[in-house]
Amino acid sequence: MTDDRPTQTMTLRGVRGFGRLWSASTVSAFGSYVTTFAVPFIVVDALDGDAVDVGLVNAARWVPYLVFGLLAGVMVDRMRRRPVLVATDLLSAVALGAIPALSMTGHLGVGWLVVLMAVFGLCTLVGDAAFQSFVPRVVPTTLLGSAHARLDQSDAVAQVSGPALAGGLVRLLGAPLTVLVDAVTYLASAVLLATVKVDEPAVERRSNARLRSIGTEIREGVRWVYRHPTLRPLALSTHAWFACSAVAGAVMVPFAYRTLHLSAGTLGLALSVAGLGALVGASVAVRLGRRFGAGRVIVVARFGTGIAWGLMAFSPVAMHEGPAAGGWGGGPAWVVFALGQLLLGLCMGAENTNELAYRQTATPDALQGRMNATMRSINRAMIVVAAPLGGLLGDAAGYGAALVVAGGALVVATAVTVGSRLWGARLGDASTSTADGL
Repeated sequence: MTDDRPTQTMTLRGVRGFGRLWSASTVSAFGSYVTTFAVPFIVVDALDGDAVDVGLVNAARWVPYLVFGLLAGVMVDRMRRRPVLVATDLLSAVALGAIPALSMTGHLGVGWLVVLMAVFGLCTLVGDAAFQSFVPRVVPTTLLGSAHARLDQSDAVAQVSGPALAGGLVRLLGAPLTVLVDAVTYLASAVLLATVKVDEPAVERRSNARLRSIGTEIREGVRWVYRHPTLRPLALSTHAWFACSAVAGAVMVPFAYRTLHLSAGTLGLALSVAGLGALVGASVAVRLGRRFGAGRVIVVARFGTGIAWGLMAFSPVAMHEGPAAGGWGGGPAWVVFALGQLLLGLCMGAENTNELAYRQTATPDALQGRMNATMRSINRAMIVVAAPLGGLLGDAAGYGAALVVAGGALVVATAVTVGSRLWGARLGDASTSTADGL
């Protein structure tokens, strides 16, 4: 296991396999930002759908987490993780490639998008649980913070370039064909991951592993997360973040497209600003965590996320002081919207590195798959419920009002965590030190 290697002077450059792991994550992230941009545009523009349709398509991607999420954690803990990663990448490429194929034959509709996003979501569920559990097998515990910072930095670069490129591709090729880019990146990721050299046990090595029921293993993972003094408030806070983010995500594209009158290109540029913020946030995340503690960084960043959505919601006010709507969406309105995206990216970049590093160092290897799957399953269940509700709220009360509700709710939910053990959490505290010995 990686923890047995000497780590006092080791850097990520000396960790065998991390370079290919990093490259696979980067290329996949690049394509994912293209799809994240293009799919709502397929609904709104190509299929003339509304915010409810966007919410349904967004929710479909996360339904498998609600149905199979906890089971996926058990499966990941019972199997080698690298083959799982390769298989899910290949299946993701097939699911995404079906979107332009259906479009070219005239059969693409919201119903088909829901089905394909559900298949893609199932692959993402298993693949993400395996990836987050695979990283600690490749990277020594003492370098997990730096590893996640590096992964987040490359993800931020992809976030900068992905939406901007997607905006241009949507204008040039159309949204359905643009998704093909992501399918190709998943194929490349599968090849890179297949060549990562790491020693992995074929199955869980505990003598009674095969005798224990799936239900017992699921309960063990759930108990670990929700009885842990620090992971519990972290998990609950993250669930609230995902619920509020789902509301904001359901109305973001309709808000920019129909309220601010942004084109695909200008919206792509605005979303790229979030990537710049995420790059800066990820670059300083480790230093912030060391100085202030991982918990404080997470909590403050979530306050900032709520404020960012509120800032974007008020961007139409600037339209009254700028040029007429159209093209740049009122000029100043685009600037305010982009500033909100910048703050959103800064907060997410600083937060994600500290959250992942903390929960992985606080969890023993035998529970990594179930811990990740438990937290991610409930997180995505929040999206399944909240995304359609966000669409309904946006259509009924206005897209800006839905952004204000999402931001305000997150600020209130985050305030509760200030009095919890999460506020004082640090890498290397009693919880993470105990996990090292399990």
